[in-house]
Amino acid sequence: RILFFASHRPQSGDKTGMNTALGHLKVLDLTRILAGPWATQNLADMGAEVIKVERPGVGDDTRAWGPPFLKDAQGRETTDSSYFLSANRGKKSITVDLAHPEGQALLRELAQQADVVVENYKVGTLARYGLDYESLKAVNPRLVYCSITGFGQSGPYAALPGYDFVFQGMGGLMDITGVPEGEPGAAPMKSGIAITDIMTGMYATSAILAALEHRHVSGEGQYIDMSLLDCVVTISSYQAINYFLSGKVPKRMGNAHSNMVPYQVFKCKEGDIIIAVGNDGQYQSFCKVIGRDDLGAHPDYASSGQRNRNRAALIPQVAEAMLAKSMEEWIPLLEAANVPCGPIYNLKQVFEDPQVQHRDLKISLPHSAGVDAPAVASPIRLSGTPIRYGRSAPLLGEHNDAVLQDRLGLSAERLAELQAKGVV
Repeated sequence: RILFFASHRPQSGDKTGMNTALGHLKVLDLTRILAGPWATQNLADMGAEVIKVERPGVGDDTRAWGPPFLKDAQGRETTDSSYFLSANRGKKSITVDLAHPEGQALLRELAQQADVVVENYKVGTLARYGLDYESLKAVNPRLVYCSITGFGQSGPYAALPGYDFVFQGMGGLMDITGVPEGEPGAAPMKSGIAITDIMTGMYATSAILAALEHRHVSGEGQYIDMSLLDCVVTISSYQAINYFLSGKVPKRMGNAHSNMVPYQVFKCKEGDIIIAVGNDGQYQSFCKVIGRDDLGAHPDYASSGQRNRNRAALIPQVAEAMLAKSMEEWIPLLEAANVPCGPIYNLKQVFEDPQVQHRDLKISLPHSAGVDAPAVASPIRLSGTPIRYGRSAPLLGEHNDAVLQDRLGLSAERLAELQAKGVV
């Protein structure tokens, strides 16, 4: 079997399955869509064995969220979409009907052997099947059990469903994102990715690892209640504190920053450039590079606070100066002066960038359709226990035999019986 490392370079002396951060952990993954799968993919990347449970015959909803779909060795479209591939690498897929008593019994056996269970069903669903935390804790007190829902396990909205888009609106993110009021095209705008799902997956990963560390000390598992709404409200971060301190509701500012100036996109003679001045020293250097030492010396702009208060007067002068050169001319001059700046790439340009290529952020992983599937590497770089990439996302039910026969000891006859009943 071929292993891919974060550096994309094999390391001499390594053995398959050894020297990973979480190789000692078993995760039962009862999630679908993105937030939950993103969390369990993080765990898989760090070496955990992740068994993904999917609906027989259908699988995770996102398998169908295409095109594009992965094509097999004969050029035929598989049932695996780009969306599914992005969040499910390195996992084992089994198909089990949670609504069937025999299916529930199988999952209880797997949970008894697991270190972690992650689920994102509506509040109360798994309790009906005897697969909730209290039921599984009775057979596995060391279990770390993470529930991911839209609104959390309590509160007036707890029973409601919800998708990322809804929470970007409810959490205030869309109201501070987009073209400012009064300008052409003014409107709230969602992020270009499902940012609430991704951030919830990241917070869930941190919470799971914290609970496992506590178990290491106490010997006891615990329950984790993760909410998409909680997470998107939390990442409002300094904008929320701006509101708390000032009493003023933050408004959309387009590409400008609420607290730092100049920190936005400027038009150049050719192209656009991002300027991200974060302190007074950078501002002085920036003014020298653009030939406006007078702006650096002006008392109205001497400090970050003064620049913010007087941005309406400062920004037009900076914008005029930026038109003197092209984006490609400005960037080396500004970089030489240690002024944070950069271009605005499309994704093709992102993966052509020499730094992105040096960091091996685009990888290829073997897929059971007989081809290599593209993936974006994990940003986690561990020196002693590097990320290891075994395989791409699994086919639906690919590991039924390996898990249900080898792990639970089901005979081939018993497995065939369960398949005939539609349990697996």
